[in-house]
Amino acid sequence: MTSPGTTLPQHSGAQALTRSIPAPAAKRARPRLRALDGLRLIAALMVAAYHYGGRDGEISEAWGSSPQVQFPTAHNWFAYGCLGVQIFFVISGFVICMSGWGRPLRAFFASRASRLLPSYWAAIILVTAVFALPVVAYEAVSPSDALVNLTMLQQPLGVDRVLGVCWTLWAELRFYALFALFVVMPGANRARVILFCAVWTLAAVVAEGANEPLLDLVLMPEYAPFFVGGIGIYLLHRDRKDLTAWGIVGVSWLIGQHYAVSRLWHAPNPDFFSYRTSFGIIAVVTAGFAAVLLIGLGALHRADWKWLTVAGALTYPFYLVHEHLGWVTVGVLHRKLGLPSYATFGLTIAAMLLLAWLLNRFVEERLTPLIRNGLMTARK
Repeated sequence: MTSPGTTLPQHSGAQALTRSIPAPAAKRARPRLRALDGLRLIAALMVAAYHYGGRDGEISEAWGSSPQVQFPTAHNWFAYGCLGVQIFFVISGFVICMSGWGRPLRAFFASRASRLLPSYWAAIILVTAVFALPVVAYEAVSPSDALVNLTMLQQPLGVDRVLGVCWTLWAELRFYALFALFVVMPGANRARVILFCAVWTLAAVVAEGANEPLLDLVLMPEYAPFFVGGIGIYLLHRDRKDLTAWGIVGVSWLIGQHYAVSRLWHAPNPDFFSYRTSFGIIAVVTAGFAAVLLIGLGALHRADWKWLTVAGALTYPFYLVHEHLGWVTVGVLHRKLGLPSYATFGLTIAAMLLLAWLLNRFVEERLTPLIRNGLMTARK
């Protein structure tokens, strides 16, 4: 579940060679990849469909029965929505490589922290406060655990999570750390990025074979191919004739679909909530890789509608709040107000998007520049 911006970094224009001292090169921004913004929202909506209708658990309490009952046919399709996370990771690999290319470590860190923290802190406070209300049936975490959640480090510390989706942020943080240490800090270039992709892929495979928890924690074998695949696609965005980058994307897709199938497929069993076919899992993973690849190669450049930028801005706060606050909303709309299942589903999505807009408008737009500028200010 990453959620960074998708604007291409600026670069210097060509300088005319004259006998006089050359003037500083003017910087011009490349076009924003608005299609990538749209894909991010699609991935978030996939995850929301999974949480509202593609699994059991607390959402069954919100509906008053299993989503199998609420959505007799659709629940099997909603179950594939969990693969939106893998699509997020491919997008994150692309965007983080783009964001870190040509940036010093301080700027990279400031960009990531200012992007992630404002809405995350607001979501932690909001969900904790709502779950603490006597009329809400769900149990809030302890005050101490809620405070630890503000660090984003609750999962390795074994602390109860306020947000169920925050496990994806822990994966993102580890990816950022690896990329910053081995690419951004020494300076991003094609050779260093390729070496990073190759070493991480091989090391992740070795970690899987070694079955060593510490290696799994650091190298994330299950998710590494998706991040690496996104990095490879960014290399193709820079040069579509780069055969090495094509190889990185191909190997990452092959390994990624293997992990997705091995984690999500099971033999048909009427006692299980839903049944995902291996073909369906491979198809969704392939579609995710293909969509990011088409965007990276410029094939979807016509999808340049301004509303996609808004969609991209809403994705991260929507992703943070939709699950837990969605339980509460579903319970109110369906069980208390008696709205039909599909109407409740749609209105809950709309309510979470509205909340995401409010978080973006009144939290992110105000705090993001303050945090970024504060972190970028040099201290003596």
